[in-house]
Amino acid sequence: MTTALPGRSGRRRRQPNAAGGRSVEQKVRLTAEEAAALRLKARRLGVSVPRLLVESALAEQETATDRRDLMAALFGLQRLGGNIANNVNQLAKKANATDEFPENATPVLAHIQRLLIRIDQALNQLGTPGGGAR
Repeated sequence: MTTALPGRSGRRRRQPNAAGGRSVEQKVRLTAEEAAALRLKARRLGVSVPRLLVESALAEQETATDRRDLMAALFGLQRLGGNIANNVNQLAKKANATDEFPENATPVLAHIQRLLIRIDQALNQLGTPGGGAR
C-alpha cells in the first residue's frame, strides 16, 4: 500500500509504524461484493483496507448504538432548528405586513442557518443516506 502524497490530505493511508513491526497476519475471506464495498469505503475515507478493518474493529469510542443515538439526536436538532427558523420566517412575514420587526431577530435567523448547515455537515460526515435532507 502507498501513503498519501504530502499536501493532499496530510493523512497517511497506512497505519503508523509500530515499534517492533507487526508480526501477526490475519486472513479474512470475503465475497467479491464485500471486498468491493471495503475498497470503496476505504477509498472514501482515504485509508487502506487493512487500516479500515483494524480501526473499525478496535474502535472503542463509538458503538453502533452510540452512532444511532447520535444520529437521532442530530436529526432532532435539525428538526428543532427548522421549526425555529420557520417561526423566525413567520415574524418576518408579520414584519413585512406591519413594518414592525424585532431588531434582534435578524442575527438569530443567521445563527439558526449556520446551525442547520453544521448539523447537515455532521450528518453527512456520519454517512447517513440523505443526511442533508430536511
